[in-house]
Amino acid sequence: MYSLSDFDFALPEELIAQFPLQERSASRLLHVAPDGLHDRVFTDIVDLLSPGDVLVFNDTRVLKARFFGVKETGGKIEALVERVLDARTVHAQVRASKSPPPGTKIRLADAFDVTVGERAGEFFTLHFPGDVFELIDAHGRLPLPPYIEHAADAQDETRYQTVYAKQPGAVAAPTAGLHFDEALLARLREKGVLLAFITLHVGAGTFQPVRTENLAEHQMHSEWYTIPPETVATVREARAAGRDVIAVGTTSLRALESASQSGQLEAGSADTQLFITPGYRFHTVTRLITNFHLPKSTLLMLVSALAGYDTMRAAYRHAIQARYRFFSYGDAMLLTCTSHA
Repeated sequence: MYSLSDFDFALPEELIAQFPLQERSASRLLHVAPDGLHDRVFTDIVDLLSPGDVLVFNDTRVLKARFFGVKETGGKIEALVERVLDARTVHAQVRASKSPPPGTKIRLADAFDVTVGERAGEFFTLHFPGDVFELIDAHGRLPLPPYIEHAADAQDETRYQTVYAKQPGAVAAPTAGLHFDEALLARLREKGVLLAFITLHVGAGTFQPVRTENLAEHQMHSEWYTIPPETVATVREARAAGRDVIAVGTTSLRALESASQSGQLEAGSADTQLFITPGYRFHTVTRLITNFHLPKSTLLMLVSALAGYDTMRAAYRHAIQARYRFFSYGDAMLLTCTSHA
């Protein structure tokens, strides 16, 4: 039985990538294969997949979800939209010297006023005066992860978004997808690799550290996903033919496995709080493309469940020694699932 401290490691600060590379697909790729570790470049992914394999991408689009504002009293606040509930309502994290009670008016971005509604756990309900997506896009700021030290600029607005981003609703990018450009996607299609899509709106909870040494006591954050019928058909056909289903990122994996709890992948939409730790048996995903994750994070636990705890410890040791770039703007890994249901 693993504990939180089993997923800690020392990471030199200079290995945390602060900016994207000039070319999306120029990243390095650590291939964690059954026969060992192989240092490659990301475009080698074409050679590592076979015709009939399925890549499953998360087509969520990152919102400009961060706002600075003031309360009627003049007190400053920072708000991070966590989830859009309807055309005029969101759940948001609100940082303020004093929590705003229901009915409080808050001026956001010196542009419009929102009204605070009922609190829902750690989130505040905020009522917008007009279309949420339009106001967010016009006045919000891109919410870069807490370990990226510069304020979001025009480059980030392009590069902290996948080239296939379509469905607005995330507050963090599905970062494994950032390595793909249109030319690489075209090469994969030409080889006969199938591309399928799901949507999972990544929440800010993805950056929340696990605070309990006993992993069973951790309260996993909730995220909304949808799996379209055409993706289910593509994945089922591939599995029946013995082909690989490769999740592009932990968010794609989380959606696929959440929708596979019956034993096979099902279409539909739901909220998931699936917490994958070593011992979990995977139903649908056979391989994973992912970036390097934070110490003590639920994502490090997930990849350890997929590829094996000792394998991932060795992979991270190698990545640090070989000076791979870590986290959202960093390099990638290709992992093979060793724990099937």
